[in-house]
Amino acid sequence: MGDADAGEDVDSGVPDGDDTADAGAGGDDPSPRLGSRILVTWIELTVVGITGGLVGGTLGGPPGFVVYLFTTLLTVAILFYNVNDLIAWWVQAAA
Repeated sequence: MGDADAGEDVDSGVPDGDDTADAGAGGDDPSPRLGSRILVTWIELTVVGITGGLVGGTLGGPPGFVVYLFTTLLTVAILFYNVNDLIAWWVQAAA
């Protein structure tokens, strides 16, 4: 709580008003890397869907239905997380 905290963002250690360090991996590329985000989301959804289908099909009956519901919930969570991350980036870039 000394001089190191004066005028600096506590989360990133970057002085106030300097958002370039949060822009990307190298700080030079401010783009959200939409292509890689779409690819990662697609891979996550594919892995969750295949795994849920295999486990749900193997169990069958009521446990299989619970696995189906969990897989659906996890799929929605993956979509919401990735869309929220992109929207947060766009809002931060617009500010």
